[in-house]
Amino acid sequence: MLKITKKTEYALIAIRHISNSRDLCSSKEISTFYNIPHEIMAKTLQKLSRMEYVRAIKGSNGGYYLNNSIGKINLVDFIENLEGPIGIVKCATSTTCDLIEQCNIKSPIDKINSNIKNMLSKISLQDISN
Repeated sequence: MLKITKKTEYALIAIRHISNSRDLCSSKEISTFYNIPHEIMAKTLQKLSRMEYVRAIKGSNGGYYLNNSIGKINLVDFIENLEGPIGIVKCATSTTCDLIEQCNIKSPIDKINSNIKNMLSKISLQDISN
């Protein structure tokens, strides 16, 4: 089964929430609204801020807002920045495999992996946030 991790899921939820808000959004607001543990959402937003997907304003009236270049960022780059290389099996992202010499599915798996990455590269964060 292919699925994104909670880290990516929460990051996408936060980006979409912030993009649909007219005001600054706090980690507490987002975590409460989606029933996500506050500490996890706070760390997610801090990471998104370090990666410059969102901007942070500190203080009692602070919060987060989206970076204006969000439309230029595709989903595959976003996921790989958060998680590392995308691969449906380990050998799709690593050269260390005990079966590589005898593997009879490497080529079709590489094709599938390439198609998935190609599809994700056509989706921008702006598409997710609209």
